[in-house]
Amino acid sequence: MHTIRVWDLPTRLFHWLLAACVIGLIVTGSIGGNWMNWHLRLGYAVLTLLLFRLIWGFIGGHWSRFTRFIYAPSSLMAYLRGRGRPEHSVGHSPLGALSVFAFLLILAAQVGTGLMSDDEIAFFGPLVRFVSGETVSLATGYHKEVGKLIVLVLVGLHLLAIAYYKWVKKQGLVRPMVVGDKQVPVPVPSTRDTAGTRLLALVVLGLCAAAVGWLVSLGNAF
Repeated sequence: MHTIRVWDLPTRLFHWLLAACVIGLIVTGSIGGNWMNWHLRLGYAVLTLLLFRLIWGFIGGHWSRFTRFIYAPSSLMAYLRGRGRPEHSVGHSPLGALSVFAFLLILAAQVGTGLMSDDEIAFFGPLVRFVSGETVSLATGYHKEVGKLIVLVLVGLHLLAIAYYKWVKKQGLVRPMVVGDKQVPVPVPSTRDTAGTRLLALVVLGLCAAAVGWLVSLGNAF
């Protein structure tokens, strides 16, 4: 077995911060009332994290780049039939990659519709002023009903997958996402995780936060 650095620190922090924000969004959205202030803030935080992950997927660590877990349909079918390659167990497997992309897309849709939602009481997204009433109604309906349900289902499937890999396939997925290192059966490249890459990630995150701040300010400019 070979011990390598699979997940760089920025990727690990992204994962756990996103998980905390999603849980917070579910809780605050369910409670409502003044907690919606935090719901909005957490939504902006998720948007910042999603923008960061989009950029980090091109310039981040070896196993965090999209090119490392975009698989051909043949690779997915081979993996499902138990004939996956050894390196498929290093970063995101072909099946895990589908889960990652599904999560990113659904969360982007949820945040996007949230920016255009209006509860017709006291809280509304910063982009409500820029779209039609019909669009606001559609976005609000999706955000509060359809999108929320899909997020809950994906969270449940994610937890079930972690349990399945832990107890059936005897592969722990949580520990590598905490410490970064993983034991793998074949020699593969290790992810670059230096002070320089971490500083780069911090700069990228700051730029993403500034972009989200500017977007939010558009709704307060009138």
